[in-house]
Amino acid sequence: MIPLVFTLLYFCILWMGGFSASVTQATLQSDVQCYDWGVWSKESVYVYDGEVAWLYCPLFSYPTLYSYSQTQNSSLSLLWYRHTHTHELEQPINFKLNTLYKDREYLRIQPATEQDAGLYTCMLRNFSSCVKIGLVLEVIHRDGECDIKARLHLNISIPFQSERTLTCPDLHRIRLPNSTHSVTWYHLCNTNLFTMDRELKGDDVVIYRMLSPYAGVYTCVVSYQMNGHTFNFTRTLNITAVAPDVGNKEPLILNPAKDQIYSVTLGRRAELSCRVHLPHLYEENEEIWWTIDNKTVEQLANPRFTSPEATLVSEYYGDQKKERFLYVTDFSADDLQREFNCSARNSLGFNTSRAVLKQEPYVPTLELGCGLGVTLALMLMMFAVYHVFWLELLLLYRSWFGSDERYTDDKKYDVYISYARNSEEEEFVLSTLRRVLETEFGYSVCIFDRDSLPGGTITDDTLRFVGQSRRLVVVVSPCSAVRGTQALLELQAGLTSMLHGGSLRVVLIQFKPVRRQNWVKELRRARLALKLVRWQGEKSAPLSSRFWKQLQLELPMRRNTHHTDTHTPLTENTHNTNTHLTEDTHHTDMNSYTHNNTHTQNALSGKEKLEDPYSTSAL
Repeated sequence: MIPLVFTLLYFCILWMGGFSASVTQATLQSDVQCYDWGVWSKESVYVYDGEVAWLYCPLFSYPTLYSYSQTQNSSLSLLWYRHTHTHELEQPINFKLNTLYKDREYLRIQPATEQDAGLYTCMLRNFSSCVKIGLVLEVIHRDGECDIKARLHLNISIPFQSERTLTCPDLHRIRLPNSTHSVTWYHLCNTNLFTMDRELKGDDVVIYRMLSPYAGVYTCVVSYQMNGHTFNFTRTLNITAVAPDVGNKEPLILNPAKDQIYSVTLGRRAELSCRVHLPHLYEENEEIWWTIDNKTVEQLANPRFTSPEATLVSEYYGDQKKERFLYVTDFSADDLQREFNCSARNSLGFNTSRAVLKQEPYVPTLELGCGLGVTLALMLMMFAVYHVFWLELLLLYRSWFGSDERYTDDKKYDVYISYARNSEEEEFVLSTLRRVLETEFGYSVCIFDRDSLPGGTITDDTLRFVGQSRRLVVVVSPCSAVRGTQALLELQAGLTSMLHGGSLRVVLIQFKPVRRQNWVKELRRARLALKLVRWQGEKSAPLSSRFWKQLQLELPMRRNTHHTDTHTPLTENTHNTNTHLTEDTHHTDMNSYTHNNTHTQNALSGKEKLEDPYSTSAL
C-alpha cells in the first residue's frame, strides 16, 4: 500500500512540473515582442469559389533570411492565424477542420468558400524571436467555365520564332503516386489548341514556334481526386510575344536629340523631356535619370529641380518607350550655364545625351489671353446691353450732348399733328397723343382745327402752320390714305418743305395697319424715306413703352422733359379721367374745334374757290 502511494505522489510531482514548464514556456513566448512586416504588398491570393487554395507564407519569399529547411533546424515554429470581422484580434487556425491543411510553407484550403476569404497571418517564432506577415485571400465567383476576365496568376514573355512549353502552375503539388488528375487548357476560351506550330502534349501546351496569334490569355483547369473526393483549381497565364534577343539591345535616347533645342524663359518653369527607347530584355531593370552638372537630382538636393519617375509612353512587342521629365522652377540666367544630361542604362549598355537650351523672350500669353477674353466679354455685354436698351441709350446720349432747337431756329411749334378728321384716330390724337406730348414731354403742339382762326384760307393756314413747326407728325390709318383730305395736304406740305432743304422733319405714326396698295403715292414715297413708329394699342399705352421712346427720339430734344407716371396706361379715355386741363378749357377747345371743323368742311365743299388745293402748284 505504501509503495503505491509513493508512486502516485511521484507521478503527481512530475505532472505538476510539466504543467509549470508549459506555463513558463507560454509566458516566455508571450513576452517575446513579435516583429510585424504588415501585409504582403505584392498582390492578393485569389481563388474561385469551391476550388482549392494554396496560401504561401511570404516570409519564405526571402531565402537569404528564411527557408523552410533552416526553419525546422533552428527550432522556429510556423504558425497560421486568421483575422475575422467578428474578432478584433487574430485567431489561431483550427486544423482539425477537414478543409484546412498545413503543407510545409503552405496553408491549403480544399475547397475554399466565401467564408474563408479574409486576412491570414503566418508567424515564425521561438523563445527568442518572432516575425509575422499577412496576406489577403479573395474568393470570387466564376463567370463560366473559362473566365477571360479573371486575374492573372503568371505573365510569360516568349520571343518570336522561339519554342516554349506551358505548364499549369501548382500542378506539381498534386502529382502523387496514387492520385489521378486531368488538365483542360483554353486559349482565349477556345479548347482547340492544335495548329501546325502548337499542340497539347500530356498536361502541357507546347509552342514550337512563337507567333502573334499564339499570344493572349491561357487558362488551365486541373481536376484531381484525393481521399475519395474530387477537387479542382484554375490558373490563368498571359502570354506576350516579344522581340527576339538579337541585334543591338542598348538603350537609345530619342530626346534630347542632336539638333533639338529646348526653349526656356527666365523666371518661368522649364520642362525638359527625356525619351528613351528600351529594347526588350528578360528580367531586366532599366534606369533613366537626369543629371545637372554631373549630379543627379537626389545628389543636388535643390528644391528647384524635380524629376518624377519615368512613365511608359508606348510598347511594341516588349520594346518600350519611356519618358522622364526634369522640372526647373524659376529658371534663372545661371541655369543657362549648367549642363543638363539625360542618361539611360541596362545590362548591355549605357547612353547619355545633353540638352541644348535657348532663351526665349517672355511673352505674357496668359495676360494677353485674359485681357482679350475680358475685352470680348465686355464687347459682347455692351452689344447685348445696346441691343436691349438702345432706345434708352440714345435718349440718354441726346439728353447729355444734344442741342435744343429752340435756340437755333425761329419756329413757333415743336410738333404739328396731321390726322384724318371724323375718324377713330381723331379721338386718339386729341385724347392721348396731344396730352402726352404737351403735358408729359413739354412740347408745343399745333393742331389745325384747334389753333387756326376763322376766316382764313385752308391752304395758306396749313402751309403757315407746317412752316412754323419743327416736326410734322402724320398719323397713318386707312382714312388718311384717301386723296382729297386735309391730312394729305399736310403731308404734301411737309414733304415739299423737306425736299427744298427746310429744317422740318416728317415722322409717321401708324395708328392702324394699311395695305400698301391702298396708299396714295405720297405715302408710299414717304414710307421709304421716313421713320415709321407703330402704335400697338394697350401695349403702347404706358409712357415706358417702346412707342413713346421711339417717338421721343424723333422729336426735338428737351432737357426738362419729365414723366408724371411712367407706368400708368394711357387709354383713349384718359383725358376724361386724368386730365391736366380744366373743364372750361376743355370746353373752349372743343368749341374752337367744332367751329374750325365747320369752316374746313365749308372750304372743302367749294365755298372757297380752289381748283385743286392738293396739287403741287397749289403748294
